[in-house]
Amino acid sequence: MQQIKEQLVEALKSATTAEQVERIRVDFLGRKGSITLLAKNVDFSKLTAEEKKGFGQKLNELKGFATDAIAAASAALASTATRKKSNDLDLTAPGKGRRLGALHPITLAQMELEDVFQGMGFTVVYGPEVESEYFCFEAVNIPHDHPARDMQDTFWLKNQLVMRTHTSAQQVRALKRFGAPFRGVFPGRCFRFESIDPSHENTFYQCEGLYVDKGVSVANLIAVMRTILSQTFKRDVKVRLRPGYFPFVEPGFELDLNCLICGGKGCATCKNSGWIELIPCGLVHPEVLRQGGIDPKEYSGFAFGVGLTRLAMMKYGIRDIRYLNCGDLRVNEQFSTIM
Repeated sequence: MQQIKEQLVEALKSATTAEQVERIRVDFLGRKGSITLLAKNVDFSKLTAEEKKGFGQKLNELKGFATDAIAAASAALASTATRKKSNDLDLTAPGKGRRLGALHPITLAQMELEDVFQGMGFTVVYGPEVESEYFCFEAVNIPHDHPARDMQDTFWLKNQLVMRTHTSAQQVRALKRFGAPFRGVFPGRCFRFESIDPSHENTFYQCEGLYVDKGVSVANLIAVMRTILSQTFKRDVKVRLRPGYFPFVEPGFELDLNCLICGGKGCATCKNSGWIELIPCGLVHPEVLRQGGIDPKEYSGFAFGVGLTRLAMMKYGIRDIRYLNCGDLRVNEQFSTIM
């Protein structure tokens, strides 16, 4: 044991790198190391109980000494390397440039839209992305046998949970929580199992809006839509309002925006129609009010869903929706100076 101890000390004296220290640790304490093999090479049947006890104590002392010595050598080398690195630091050298982060264009569009709505007295409310089947469908007048279920290809989870297909799932949640009158918006990410093309993604963002009060009409809805678009695009834009079917509103409308990518001439983004479906909207269906505990004979309201992803595309001239989910930082860097 004394010979092994002396060999260890000499080996550590000559070690100048962390790799060499690690090699010494393996040679002495590894599975086939000299200290480990000591116990295997002793014929314990020829030793008395007292001799076995004494051998075990000395072996443990040797292992402890080796472990501590190797750890001390590793720490000394690390400290030396740190001092050397500090001494090599040239304080007169020019600094390296830092890359500033940038907000995602959808985040920019959402933040600006939230400011517009808050300026009109709307409350911003966030909800879960994993939603119950009830709030996502039944509460907004889409029961099990309703044909509208076929309009949305849903990611189904266990225990009657889904990845929410629209932020309309927040409507009844908000009414149950806040009651009436109420005005609020619900921005967030949505999911639909559908084919991807320049204007469709399986993961996208919406901003649902809900306004419930006494005497609310389509005129109030149109006024809010005009304010949203004028504040967001900071210029006159061409829109059209046409009938649309959505189970949670009656009557329902589609507000289309003249494509700002091609100026209405037709392109891949608008599928050569010259128009982009931007804001489905309408007066809140009486059944939705009842689900939220609101008397539809006393209150009325309107609801709308702004497509945040498409809004960002139109606002910043992004031709293909797939750029927004690609994870390429070069997409974000283009918008670093917008805020």
